[in-house]
Amino acid sequence: MKKRLVILTGAGMSQESGIRTFRDMGGLWEEYDVTEVATPEAWHRNPELVMKFYNDRRKQLYECEPNPGHVGLAELEADFDVQIITQNIDDLHERAGSSKVLHLHGELKKVRSTRYDDLIYDLDGWELKFGDTCEEGFQLRPHIVWFGEMVPAMDEAMPLVKEADIFVVVGTSLNVYPAAGLIHYTQDGVPIFVVDPERPPVHRNGIEFIEEKAGHGVSILKEKLKKLK
Repeated sequence: MKKRLVILTGAGMSQESGIRTFRDMGGLWEEYDVTEVATPEAWHRNPELVMKFYNDRRKQLYECEPNPGHVGLAELEADFDVQIITQNIDDLHERAGSSKVLHLHGELKKVRSTRYDDLIYDLDGWELKFGDTCEEGFQLRPHIVWFGEMVPAMDEAMPLVKEADIFVVVGTSLNVYPAAGLIHYTQDGVPIFVVDPERPPVHRNGIEFIEEKAGHGVSILKEKLKKLK
């Protein structure tokens, strides 16, 4: 039986692939304040701006490739039962070869009905347009969990963390809740590794910090995990 390795990833995971992070831009994404493009109120107030913002980010994603950090985590499946829980909305984990990925905050390449949350579709290409509707005739919106919305995938994430034999955090400041609270669902005695160039303000016994960016940090992590498989 392979040990269950649960990995929580954040924006720093994809930064080396060319995806700009919210944290490193002074609270801005593509020069927009979060309240302008990533809240339900923004969608109701100015849906054209929100649509353009996510179309631009989706178009950028098609130009990005997985970095060595993504590939390194996928390679861990040879020795561990790996479950990735990501705060990222890109598909770089999947494209690197990871087979089990839970997206907490939605997926950029998917859209959903503005009326029925369970009507979710893969978007063909990068552009979502007004007039694109679900099968019930309602406008489609980005399949993103905006600030102020519930995070339904947390109900699936918490049991995964509780069952972890090893828990790893890569590329997240652990400041965005509820995702940041997942580390506290680990069982006592479970080894915990945190990979980030800036040590997150987390207080939990037994944490080993690897203060490196994701690409190099994951290579160090893999060496350390060899001793635990």
